[in-house]
Formats: sequence, C-alpha cells, structure tokens
Amino acid sequence: MTTVPTIEVGHPHSAVPGTLERFRWLFNELDKGNLNKLPDVYSEDIQFQDPLGAVDGLDALTRYFAGAYTNVISCHFVFDDAVVQNSFSTIPWVMHLRHKRILGGREIQVAGISHVEIKNGKICYHRDYFDAGQLLYENLPVIGSFIRWVKGYAG
Repeated sequence: MTTVPTIEVGHPHSAVPGTLERFRWLFNELDKGNLNKLPDVYSEDIQFQDPLGAVDGLDALTRYFAGAYTNVISCHFVFDDAVVQNSFSTIPWVMHLRHKRILGGREIQVAGISHVEIKNGKICYHRDYFDAGQLLYENLPVIGSFIRWVKGYAG
C-alpha cells in the first residue's frame, strides 16, 4: 500500500491565497490596454511558458501579452479550485476567447491548467498547459476540418 503525500489548500497566514486571487482577477480583467497591471501579480524575474512560447522577465512577458492580446475581442476565464503545496499551485481553467482571426470572432473555449510558483507574494514561475490545436489549429479554415477529423479518427 502506498501513501499519497498530503496536499494542503493554502495557509491562512501565507501570501499564496491572496496572490492566487490577484492572479484570477488579473486574467479576467487583462487586455491590451491594461498590461501595466502585470507587476501587481508577477515578479521582475518571472519565467513564463505556454505551448506557443516562452519568455524570461517582466518586460518580455509584457511584450508577449501585448502581442497575444492584439486581436482579442474578449477573453475571460472560469477557474476551478487551486491545488496548493508550499509555494507551488496548480489551477485548472477554461478560457472563453473571442479573437478577430479565429472563427470570425465567435467564442471558443479552451481548457487548460496553470502551474505557478509564488515567492514574496508574486508569481515568479508560470507555465500554462493547454491544447494549442484546440486554441488555434482546429479553428483554421481547411486545416481545422482535417485536424478535427484526425482527432475523431484517433479517438
């Protein structure tokens, strides 16, 4: 018989719950016009990665999000409960996105998970896991139909 390690959901006197709340709020308010809010949540030495790219540092993250949000019509997240262990947290989410260049601006939904590390009340490491095909490739004309067919055939 094996024992699963204990996973604690926050500490009442730590900065983790407050930082996670600011993280959730940020991503439901973020757009290309308010990227100046990133320092409220992220440290100067942030390491960020998602299936589409990776950057180091707050300035690089700001530029990355500026590019990512250029054609966004709207974007909001439905977050599930975070799993917290010490300074690390994993947060499942569903992104509801309307983008000028994806499906003619109609909403798509993409499920994912953010894995973050929090030090001194700021996120210093953030990695997002999601299906880039679900976000982009499946929603492109011609190739999207093919990818959906392949996924259906394989699954």
